[in-house]
Amino acid sequence: MATPNERLAASLAEFAKIQRDGRRVFRSDEISRVHRERLQQAGFIQNVIRNWMISSDPNARQGDTTIWYASFWEFSARYCKERFGGDWHLSPEQSLLLQAENTVVPAQALVFSPSGSNNSVPLLFGTSIYDLKERSAPLETDIMERDGLRLFSLDAALVRAPEAFFMRSPVEAQTCLAAVRDPSPILARLLDGGHSVVAGRLAGAFRHIGRSDVADDILQAMKAATYRITETNPFAGQVSTIRVARNVPPIVSRLSAMWSAARDTVIAEFPEAPGLPADRSSFLERIEEIYVSDAYHSLSIEGYRVTPELIERVRSGSWDAQASKVDRDAVDALAARGYWQAFQQVKKTVADILDGGNAADLVEQGLRIWYRELFQPSVQAGLISASAMAGYRRNPVYLRTSRFIPPRHEVVSDAMAGLFALIRNEPEASVRAVLGHWLVGYVHPYPDGNGRSARFLMNALLASGGYPWTIIRHEDRAEYLAALDKASIEQDLRPFTRFVAERAAWSRRNGVRPEEGDGETRLKP
Repeated sequence: MATPNERLAASLAEFAKIQRDGRRVFRSDEISRVHRERLQQAGFIQNVIRNWMISSDPNARQGDTTIWYASFWEFSARYCKERFGGDWHLSPEQSLLLQAENTVVPAQALVFSPSGSNNSVPLLFGTSIYDLKERSAPLETDIMERDGLRLFSLDAALVRAPEAFFMRSPVEAQTCLAAVRDPSPILARLLDGGHSVVAGRLAGAFRHIGRSDVADDILQAMKAATYRITETNPFAGQVSTIRVARNVPPIVSRLSAMWSAARDTVIAEFPEAPGLPADRSSFLERIEEIYVSDAYHSLSIEGYRVTPELIERVRSGSWDAQASKVDRDAVDALAARGYWQAFQQVKKTVADILDGGNAADLVEQGLRIWYRELFQPSVQAGLISASAMAGYRRNPVYLRTSRFIPPRHEVVSDAMAGLFALIRNEPEASVRAVLGHWLVGYVHPYPDGNGRSARFLMNALLASGGYPWTIIRHEDRAEYLAALDKASIEQDLRPFTRFVAERAAWSRRNGVRPEEGDGETRLKP
């Protein structure tokens, strides 16, 4: 008779056949009831709605949303295809959000179909799909498909989007406007439909982002067709004007728009830069002194069980993965060793910045080195493959419990090139540091180590303005991650900027000091 482990293994083997194409979503009738119940009890699958399931993680904590958010759009695509065949599509607004590389999972996805029932389908963790009955389906030429989702094409979506979208989602709206190379398809839709109000709105929108050529073309074509048209700016009244580049990938335009929209907030909230220090040696000595505290907090934020004693052991050289199996197998020790190696390289970058080097160029070169050093001990110990140090990720990644999903791996290289161009063109050190940290985490370029890399980058760029090394404390982890989430989901940089500014001001006033607690001495900022 087969053992429980053998029976579970047999069920997993059957489930693996379904997942061969990378699927996370499946109908319950795709696997037998016996296998399904066994896998569900073991935590490998979970119900979404009747007859629909997703793969799960047996080690996930109760209430962990990560698997569901990672599966949301795949579920939406498969569910809608099953229910409506090829006769459905997402709203114009959601189409523009996705084409602008906005990867936040919505609370509710709006789906239009002639077979819709004007009902909401409740899903996991407060999300839902609302299917609206559509009387007149759009032309098939207005629809495109991406990752199984039926979206309006860029031109069709811009014509159909309501005025409120431009005010509610200015970054996405301007990113999509910047992606328009030839206005002819938009003009054809405006002229055929007699959309004089929409034409006036789009003309004003294009002029707002510096595309006066397109704005004039729209106005002239509509007037030539005897339409009366009044140009209006749907972005009027916004705090700042967002300028985006032309003829660049949408992810680059998106980062540029987000940077432009957020920089005034950073300048207003962050203390003025002290300027490069007169005493370079003292500044670097201060960074060396802060190492133990920085390593403790930065690694603890990432979930490693790191003690000051382990950090000191690594720094002193008594840690030896070659001679000690304990050290070789200890994940926490390997992380601590990698952090120490990367920290040494960051110090070299800071020293070059203090010597007058170009901060953006030095940080761009340094980031690759820091990342490799972070994981070199784990590669050496055989815990991860050497290809992990190759560079940017080649697969999707998901952030635990967050509705924000980092950009598709296909656009990471473009995104990072665009980010470093923004850093290079930014005159304010505080803006470079705060937005650089945020957007490295936003892009999430690496398979792992993104948080540590972002904090290293932040401190190197803070040094370019003479700001002290600033530690994000483990005790503040929840506030820190919530502020980053608000920035990435709502484009609100005020909480994150204030958080970093307060920590930078604390570091400037107090430096590092030992504090007693729980029977052991710890170094805390």
